[in-house]
Amino acid sequence: MNHRVRQRKLNRTPSHHRAMQRNMAQSLIEHGQIRTTLEKAKDLRPFVERLVTLARSARRGSVTARRQIHKILSDRSFIPAEHQTDYEDLSLAKRKKALRAPNGRRYRNGKPRGAMKFTGESITHRLINTIAEQYAERAGGYTRLIRLAKRRIGDGGRQAILQFVGEEESPGSITKPAKSSRQIKADSRYALAVSLAKQRRGGQEAEDVKPAAAKQAAPEADETSPDNAAE
Repeated sequence: MNHRVRQRKLNRTPSHHRAMQRNMAQSLIEHGQIRTTLEKAKDLRPFVERLVTLARSARRGSVTARRQIHKILSDRSFIPAEHQTDYEDLSLAKRKKALRAPNGRRYRNGKPRGAMKFTGESITHRLINTIAEQYAERAGGYTRLIRLAKRRIGDGGRQAILQFVGEEESPGSITKPAKSSRQIKADSRYALAVSLAKQRRGGQEAEDVKPAAAKQAAPEADETSPDNAAE
């Protein structure tokens, strides 16, 4: 009988597999897209789709869905991308103040507090209040998987980009790989062949023009010959 074939094992223990899914899902919620191997992206996609469905229920007021999200995903704080540069310039003490309140509880909504221009935002807050709101009218299909032609350096693993629908960049900047040396040489040979063909075509046109010019000059020479002049 075919047991344990519903999900990809990815050569990991069950606890390691769950931790990997949780960490990758948190990174996807924080950044909007992640770049990983194709097998991991395929494994993560249904996991994230389920989380977004639970977040939509939690946004409508379901306490059970909110508890399920905390159970599956856990939670952590992060600094939004627009404040990341300012956060890196802070001292270690001020960084702790930006992530946690004086009573030790982490900030969740990322809003300014007192003298601080920004605070940390929690993963679950962004999932429920931002991502779930974005897909409030969408019945499934919240993510997109883009296969990359360029393989990973080292083991040659197939790569892919997993992103939320609506968070994508232009396809040209993501999927178009850099030209290899073989492609560059082929393009140069093709350009050389095109230039030589144009030169040959130009030489043939010049040769065709010469006989035509000679034929036009022949009647003119006959009209101006001495015999015609005597007549």
